Amino acid sequence: MVPPSSERHNGSDPFVGTAVVAVLASRAVPESPDLTILQEAFQAALVGRPLADWTTVQPLVVRATGGEIDALRGRPLDRVERRGKFLTFWFGRDRIVINPMLTGRLGLGIPGTKALSQTAVVLTFGPRAHAKRKGVASWTIRAQWIPADSASVELRYRDPTRMGKVYLVPDGVTRPVAGWQEQGPDADDPALDLATWQARISRHSGELKGMLKNQTFVAGIGNGYSDEVLWAAGLAPFRKRSSLAPEEVQALHRATQEVMAWSVAELRQRVPPRFEVEVRDFLRVHRKGGTPCPRCGTTISEISPGGFVTSWCRGCQR
Repeated sequence: MVPPSSERHNGSDPFVGTAVVAVLASRAVPESPDLTILQEAFQAALVGRPLADWTTVQPLVVRATGGEIDALRGRPLDRVERRGKFLTFWFGRDRIVINPMLTGRLGLGIPGTKALSQTAVVLTFGPRAHAKRKGVASWTIRAQWIPADSASVELRYRDPTRMGKVYLVPDGVTRPVAGWQEQGPDADDPALDLATWQARISRHSGELKGMLKNQTFVAGIGNGYSDEVLWAAGLAPFRKRSSLAPEEVQALHRATQEVMAWSVAELRQRVPPRFEVEVRDFLRVHRKGGTPCPRCGTTISEISPGGFVTSWCRGCQR
């Protein structure tokens, strides 16, 4: 357990010493619920549109050749998928894979309007023929923020630290996508049942928060939502996995499912139309240090080692 002297309740961060850490300390990192909303929004707004142009502002984030980019122009987008913390845009058998990592953000914009600062890549999609599109989330149907089929729209990727990456992977081209192969099952995958969870968790050790953030255990949970899952399960973040009783393993599995579903439902209401902004104000404990626990009333504890906030309740998380 981290000693009380390490706690911070005022948002200050004694570890901030670089630009990267300063950004992390003040921004939410994209996680599975955030990217699920983006996948659903982009599926509704972009599928069926041809890729009209690709503009690279920050070459450091792009993994593609000029010839590969040229070959993709004019191709219609077939579908958008999420896997862990990655978004994949499929053009037939070719794909663009985006990993925002720690500081990347994605949003939609109208061509000709001013992009946000630190924009790294802009993908321009042209008009599309009006047709019934499959796989569209119900909350996006007739949404006012979806551009007209006759209009063009830009998918803008911004990244202040240029840590994220945009990979173009044409069919037949071997281009490693860092972190892809190592991923465990998605945290919200219906196939991740209790038996599978029990088998996987037995192979991992260390503290519970670190385990939840480990993408080889389950994919998509990061710093913020690990706090929420652990609070929902009533488990302290610094507990060792080996100390869990069978009923606590089950509680952690149930909390993971519930928090993922609950947060996606909240974000569908709160995020549009500013998809590049991470919304976290509805979370119950993460970054709520110094406020009463919504379950037991104990003051929420909070520390920030390395710029990554951990928030938990000493009263009801054991």
